[in-house]
Amino acid sequence: MRLLVVEDEPDLRDGLVRALRGQGYAVDAAAEGEDGLHKAQSSDYDAIVLDVMLPRVDGWEVLARLRETKATPVLMLTARDRTADRVRGLDAGADDYLVKPFDNAELFARLRALIRRGSGQARATLEIGDVRIDTAARLVTRAGKAVTLTAREYVLLEYLALHRGEVVTRTALYEHLFDEQESTLSNILDVHVFNLRRKLGPELIVTRRGHGYCIE
Repeated sequence: MRLLVVEDEPDLRDGLVRALRGQGYAVDAAAEGEDGLHKAQSSDYDAIVLDVMLPRVDGWEVLARLRETKATPVLMLTARDRTADRVRGLDAGADDYLVKPFDNAELFARLRALIRRGSGQARATLEIGDVRIDTAARLVTRAGKAVTLTAREYVLLEYLALHRGEVVTRTALYEHLFDEQESTLSNILDVHVFNLRRKLGPELIVTRRGHGYCIE
């Protein structure tokens, strides 16, 4: 899953990027509204963390302009806990609202919920045959037994599971699994898919040659 963090305070921005990458997400960052809007419009993010108080172009304006073209889930951050501010954000098209200071665990949970809803999945548990994916705990079991996955293997599996029945192109997978700072090898997806098949069964992920991958 690929996220965008738009936050002008350097320590908070860098801390969020590190924490989210530690959860296995690919994360891009922007320090001001214009850059954040450009990135949000140019790439297909699974969710955006957007600060309200930004220099030059504030979060309200970024959200309004983004909503003209995209429905990407947006979690707004603000230091103000006034009801009027929360109402304004939600009415403007924000999907959720979090007041600073906040606990990272709550941020993670809210983002997981936004990503699930953005894919049309309300439940935290995904089941595919004897494979069970607990997106809240980020745990995977097969026939009731826990399966150890790397962070990148997990997000690849979760992304394909959230888009079950769809053929996801290799390009889309690279865009959603790797951020702008990463250099990727051309065969890295094949390696991750091979490892998932080895751990969860060869029939789980289907290759559509010339198109991409699919969980049917």
